Amino acid sequence: MRQQPPGRPPVSMDGVDVSGGPHVQFLVTEHWSLLATRSMTWSEIFSRTGTYLTVLSAAVIALSLVANATGFGSGFRMFAMLILPVVLLIGLGTFFRLVEADVEDAWLVIGMNRLRHAYIELAPELEPYFVASHHDDKPGMLQTYAFRDRVGVTHWLSGSPLIVGVVDAVVTGVLAAVVGQAIGAGHTARTVIGVVAAVVAAVVLGTLGYRKVHHVSRDYQPLFPR
Repeated sequence: MRQQPPGRPPVSMDGVDVSGGPHVQFLVTEHWSLLATRSMTWSEIFSRTGTYLTVLSAAVIALSLVANATGFGSGFRMFAMLILPVVLLIGLGTFFRLVEADVEDAWLVIGMNRLRHAYIELAPELEPYFVASHHDDKPGMLQTYAFRDRVGVTHWLSGSPLIVGVVDAVVTGVLAAVVGQAIGAGHTARTVIGVVAAVVAAVVLGTLGYRKVHHVSRDYQPLFPR
């Protein structure tokens, strides 16, 4: 039997002696795996957001060229009603994927917090040196995210899902206004239709995103709360 180092009591996790075994290597390997997965998740978030904004920019340039050529006539309206639904479809797919990616990132943070808790169980004297949290409850997750217990409004306003959702709502309003013009609605009516459609789209997307996050976190029970 391997003997413990002198002056240090045996370290146990859930009643299992882990000092001197490969458990630390397992924890470190899992931590690096979660960290790599989180890096790929963030790369996907930036990539999808950038791709969507690139598609939107290309569509705006194409619409401006067609508008100059047709003078905002029937040809422009037809082109807009063909290209804007495609842009909106890409935007909706991007929005929902970003919400899913944020949920996945939250789970990865929870996993790393649990591993950090295991580190502290193995070496309690290292706790003052950890900046991120070693608790897997909501305050612990937020501390790892932003190094504080609460996330401000500016953090949520600068999030990729919110930005893409707002852009999707604007595209929805523009498409609705173009359709209104195609069916003969006046200037005031088109403006009202566009604004209402944009507001409704923003509310629907916000509600769906909130329900997704709430559904995932509703039954969650932390293993290592404060």
